Amino acid sequence: MSIFIDLLSNKALNVGIFGLGYVGIPLAQRISGVGLKVTGFDIVSERVAELNAGASPIKHISNESIAEMRAAGFEATTDFSRAAECDALIICVPTPLNEYREPDLSFVVSTMEQIAAYLRPNQLLSLESTTWPGTTEEILLPFVEKAGLTVGTDFYLVYSPEREDPGNPNFTTRTIPKVVGGHTAACLEAGRALYAAFIDRVVPVSSTKAAEMVKLLENIHRSVNIGLVNEMKIVADRMGLNIFEVIDAAATKPFGFTPYYPGPGIGGHCIPIDPFYLTWKAREFGLHTHFIELAGEINAGMPQYVVDKTIAALNDRAKSLKGANVLVLGIAYKRDVDDMRESPSVMVMEILRDWGANVAYCDPNVPVFPKMREHNFDLASVELTAENLQAQDAVLLLTDHTTFDYELIARESDLLVDTRGKFPLSLDNLVRA
Repeated sequence: MSIFIDLLSNKALNVGIFGLGYVGIPLAQRISGVGLKVTGFDIVSERVAELNAGASPIKHISNESIAEMRAAGFEATTDFSRAAECDALIICVPTPLNEYREPDLSFVVSTMEQIAAYLRPNQLLSLESTTWPGTTEEILLPFVEKAGLTVGTDFYLVYSPEREDPGNPNFTTRTIPKVVGGHTAACLEAGRALYAAFIDRVVPVSSTKAAEMVKLLENIHRSVNIGLVNEMKIVADRMGLNIFEVIDAAATKPFGFTPYYPGPGIGGHCIPIDPFYLTWKAREFGLHTHFIELAGEINAGMPQYVVDKTIAALNDRAKSLKGANVLVLGIAYKRDVDDMRESPSVMVMEILRDWGANVAYCDPNVPVFPKMREHNFDLASVELTAENLQAQDAVLLLTDHTTFDYELIARESDLLVDTRGKFPLSLDNLVRA
């Protein structure tokens, strides 16, 4: 370990980051900012070229910050053989679900296959991608052992779950505490030393499995509570109550209550995914996570609930959804970002399209509908104007970007379906969904 620690202490350590997306780029920025050499790896050549040109592929990360990172020595590459140059290898690749809602670790496995020949003594390997407890030992460890390395002696293996919240101005990579679990005590010591070099607070846990479970618990906690409040929204709506008023009043209690807010579903890289990772792994132990799965079912059903409310509202106006012009406002999964991963807005758009609606969208953060693994729309964002709003049979607010002109939307929409509680119930043209 002394060689690894010496390199770290002398800021001579070269850190390789695999996966240059919403997690990898901020991590590279932070590590580069403390004076360590950073090499970024990605299989998408266009993204590598963009970063090397000093341009940011992500809205909330500025071109200027990428240029600063380049000036500090950051380089992106598609050449995975350069992993041999790196002393620390940090994997931040996607871990989605497959068509059967089961864990898909193909990106992790592919990364390990590409770097396996370049593993060497005195390296540290850290997995940050969300996964099920046991992945580090069951998937990564065999690659290391096959390379003839002894984990804990001449090689260090850790798991440290990413905790990025894209677009959140209150928390940065540096200030978000970092959980680290090591395969051995020596691995944990090396992992703590690495992350302490650029993270304010490192939280050690007893094993890689414990660290993997931490990540799942964090996001399942959110999934369950969002599922609860989404179900409460449906009940409150049937009773003629404003769920947002109820939540805000409940939030005045100074203890024992944390406010969660309903919406058209859940999105992002963690909350829609993590529960399925745990339920899949739990079955190996003969367990069924009924409570977690029920929350997932409720959240997954919210896009259909939004469409059903839209159908009913159009019906009240003697209109059919088939052939109707429907404008979706906001297709990123959360406010003021361009992140489309698992966005419930896309699910709503697909259901609307299946019903025969003419679907358009407006999202200043997503000017052109991106290529996605499971979804395809040949659309570009339309301008938010009085004319465009007046041309719609229904306008659906799905993601409440702060740049939207809400007064214009309220005034010019014939039918306004609000999933975020942005508009007063006194509006004659409003339906809450």
